[in-house]
Amino acid sequence: MTHAPQVNLTNCDREPIQIPGSIQPHGCLLACDASAVTVLRHSANVAEMLGVQGEINGQKLHALLGAELAHTLRNALARTREATRPALTFGVHLPNGRAFDISAHLFKGTAILEFEPAGASIAEPIELARTLIAQLREVDQATKLFRDAARFVRAVLGYDRVMIYQLGADGAGKVVAEAKRGDLESFLGQYFPASDIPQQARALYLRNPIRVISDTKFKTVPIEPVRDPSGEPLDLSYAHLRSVSPIHCEYLTNMGVGASMSISVIVNGELWGLIACHHYAPRTLAMGQRVAAEMFGEFFSLHIQTLRTRQNLEAAVKVHKALDALLRDANHAQDIEAFFHSRLAQFQSLIPCDGIGMSLQGRWSSAGLTPPKSAIPDLLGLAEGVCEGRTWASNRLSMAHPAAQEYFAEVSGVLVIPMSQQPRDYLMLFRKEVVETLDWAGDPNKTYGSGALGDRLTPRKSFAIWKETVHQQSLPWSEQDRQFGEAIRTAIVEVALHNSELLANERSKAEVRQRILNEELNHRVKNILSLIGALVAHPTTEGQTLKDYVATLKGRIHALSLAHDQVVRGDGGGRLAVLLEAELSPYRTSAEAIELCGPNVILDARAFSVMALVLHELATNAAKYGALSKAGGKLSVSWALDAGNACDITWRESGGPTVRAPNRSGFGSVLIDRSIPFDLGGTSSVQYLPEGLQGFFRIPARHLTVIEAAEAARPAAAPVPAASAFAAHSDTCVLILEDQLVIAVGLEQILNDAQIKDVITASSEDEALRLLGSRTPHAAILDINLGTGTSICVADELVRRGIPFLFATGYGDSVSIPGHLQQVPVIRKPYDAGAILQSLQGLL
Repeated sequence: MTHAPQVNLTNCDREPIQIPGSIQPHGCLLACDASAVTVLRHSANVAEMLGVQGEINGQKLHALLGAELAHTLRNALARTREATRPALTFGVHLPNGRAFDISAHLFKGTAILEFEPAGASIAEPIELARTLIAQLREVDQATKLFRDAARFVRAVLGYDRVMIYQLGADGAGKVVAEAKRGDLESFLGQYFPASDIPQQARALYLRNPIRVISDTKFKTVPIEPVRDPSGEPLDLSYAHLRSVSPIHCEYLTNMGVGASMSISVIVNGELWGLIACHHYAPRTLAMGQRVAAEMFGEFFSLHIQTLRTRQNLEAAVKVHKALDALLRDANHAQDIEAFFHSRLAQFQSLIPCDGIGMSLQGRWSSAGLTPPKSAIPDLLGLAEGVCEGRTWASNRLSMAHPAAQEYFAEVSGVLVIPMSQQPRDYLMLFRKEVVETLDWAGDPNKTYGSGALGDRLTPRKSFAIWKETVHQQSLPWSEQDRQFGEAIRTAIVEVALHNSELLANERSKAEVRQRILNEELNHRVKNILSLIGALVAHPTTEGQTLKDYVATLKGRIHALSLAHDQVVRGDGGGRLAVLLEAELSPYRTSAEAIELCGPNVILDARAFSVMALVLHELATNAAKYGALSKAGGKLSVSWALDAGNACDITWRESGGPTVRAPNRSGFGSVLIDRSIPFDLGGTSSVQYLPEGLQGFFRIPARHLTVIEAAEAARPAAAPVPAASAFAAHSDTCVLILEDQLVIAVGLEQILNDAQIKDVITASSEDEALRLLGSRTPHAAILDINLGTGTSICVADELVRRGIPFLFATGYGDSVSIPGHLQQVPVIRKPYDAGAILQSLQGLL
């Protein structure tokens, strides 16, 4: 057998990491023919782990695993459409008594089966992913998204360090967010060279989005045989158990990392970056946890894409408005040269840069970081040779213009915009060297261990190499920067042309031409908007954009989340009035816009979940197309019990746009029409009357309970206190007693966003009492049930010391609160920021 050459730092970029010939030892692997009938290869630990005897290669799969399991796995393979989505089977018991989770996929004519010791229940990945997504779905700022994602991934998956690692246009990476154990060095803001992730590794990150290394010092388990009779190795591109490059393992070991996990962040089909997790001891993720991580990674990628698209659109709108204003003001300018020089700051604000200069009619003016004035003639000579009437950009100016090495620290990048047909009239935007303002994020005296391959494989050496690779470079100019530059060029040329026509006393012709030029400029800038807007266009049905899809998906997830949270509180369901108020309150524009009236009806768990989806669809449709889409529209929802105690619900819209029946039935229409009859055995009818939509729904008596209390028309929801309402309480200290880390972190974030920075958190009754021995908070939020006890002793201590507090509970209204504490305010989980801040404002 021919041995592959040893991998080292000189050839790691050519290492065939997809065919290592071995796997990690926390599982085992069988490779079969495409029909999954005969075993062709196996990992050396199969006999020990699966408890099989004798020769393995050449055996029938059913002889090794049993006919039933072999049939199950073949059916699973038949369901998989692509290797990127392996079929997963959880909790399979083998004859040796051990339980396994099994992943199966078909690639290059080989069925690959991976066996790992079974993890928790199948429900765990759904709950973990739901927990992560619920915390981040409303975040609308990239910085906050990155920061919170790192915190919550660490809270849920338990790694010592979680980093959000973004790749730049040149392939280099930067740690843009970090959550870590308190005693660890910070890598926040640190840069890594592109060579730290070779191209073949980047390709695998795109194919296989989850990569787990359970122990960086693992001993590989060989595949037997390594090559088939034709000499082909087994391609493990989509196998979770695939061995890892020794180069990468040594890099992690030199840092003291014992285990790692990464989640690929893929935006528009390209590798945007990674969610990188480090643990300083061996750590294995079960298959269910990896599924949750993969689901969250896809949501996180989609959220980044949505935020990026919105930012690009906002920037394009800003440029459009600025250029419109430029054209308008230019009409009244007596001296066009002075007009342009006076607009330097306005031009600089349109495209991110560190300095700007303008050469017009032989006069040079500048602002910010620019080359020395003595260097400007040579720079203008360069512009004349490279522009050819179009914008030109470089982030390595000294390579195109060697004279720029004299001032590379101040200026390493330039975007040149011709201002006229004259070869000496240019607008230039400058960017400084990218390493000028960068500092190592951690301890400058920190040392790292070195392995057999040397100190190259350490974070500090990687950072030093990155600085070498980007020496005399600025941040690159994006395609959007170039498009905006071209839009600026068009506006300047047209303004100059218009001005020359005015000087020639051809005002009548100039006015006509100005309108044409305005329309042309408007058209060109709109083309920019359209190009950026194309980032959004990912239709799932005819005419539906990605933005609509994301908004619809978020709304439906929120509706299900509301129903789920209500059900798991312990009641088994919830009040119909509460559900209606939750779905409709975002659209209440006035106290008269929405009217709710009916008896106090309690829906069971099944009915509550179904009605959450139905009412969400009705509410969003009313807000988009119906009565709630315009001022003066009105929605009336009433419900009553018939003689058989079934609940009849009437939905009436009026005062909105003229209603027309839809041409086709979408998913939302199907939910409204069929959910109640199919799931509850009730009835559902919708009428599209011109004056407004009317819906009639009946819920059978077996799905509801009635409490003798009239339900009056619901008032408008109380306004959520703004962060400014707490400005006077910036020195306020709040104690949180909560035994679930993810919930506690989320509550801390709500208080931090409201400018309450002094927050102390305890996870047990003893810890809270210990904190109260040294601190006196101004208010407290206590979780009543702490899993192993309650918070009543802490509540009694707060009462004794006169500190106001409120209870939080995830249980039903029947939760036991002692009589002497019945007057304490109670808020319900999941936490709502408005309810928390409103209650806290009352306490303070």
